[in-house]
Amino acid sequence: MIVNILWEQTVKKRIWIAFLCLIIFSTTFGLPQPSCADETTGGILLTCPSAILMEASTKSVIYEKAPDERRSPASITKIMTAILIFDAIEAGKISLEDEVVTSAYAKSMGGSQVYLEEGEKQTVDTLIKCIMVSSGNDASVAMAEYIAGSESGFVQMMNERADSLGMDYTTARDIALMAQELITRYPQIKSYTTIWMENITHVTMQGSKEFGLANTNKLLKQYPYTTGLKTGSTNKAKYCVCATANKDGVELIAVIMGCPN
Repeated sequence: MIVNILWEQTVKKRIWIAFLCLIIFSTTFGLPQPSCADETTGGILLTCPSAILMEASTKSVIYEKAPDERRSPASITKIMTAILIFDAIEAGKISLEDEVVTSAYAKSMGGSQVYLEEGEKQTVDTLIKCIMVSSGNDASVAMAEYIAGSESGFVQMMNERADSLGMDYTTARDIALMAQELITRYPQIKSYTTIWMENITHVTMQGSKEFGLANTNKLLKQYPYTTGLKTGSTNKAKYCVCATANKDGVELIAVIMGCPN
């Protein structure tokens, strides 16, 4: 009852914040500005094929467009990677200070990477930065192997965790639920997802060298209330973003999938 009353009292403010967030999101991806077709409902027009806007504390959906349409999520799946990492930390199985050794398989990952070398050691803390800031596929596989013993074992863990959240894992709604679990259960993730740029140090047999991480989420510089979360793009998925923002204690999760540019 209290939650419902609080929601009713602030719904107009939340819709306004949501509208502003969506304007920023559409601008970021080069789409036409959303317009308010109906002042009563705040009807928003978006050209992306699938989207959802959710209030984090209650999971209340403020806006949706084909939210249950199955779509390829690209690197947004790394949100689940982060959940499993923090699950393992919470359970005492690993710690942020643990050193993870990069395997030859992890090094071989293509796409987005931070160029880990075989045998290179990095702490869990550093690898989380590599995953959430620069979307490193090599860092993700290194952590997968460290936690589950193999990439395939980690994928099984990801699917089991997704099932526990009631997810099919390939829709905008499911991604919003996944993001809600991460930011509410492990709010410390924001100390990683709000990093704009940071250097890590590669220490290999060839010596030491600095490598710059740059956040793939440009909303951090375009919308001051942004707190994360993850971007993704492939030829099949096109451009996707799961973005989080917090203003005046109102926390929002927006998922946009399948943008053409």
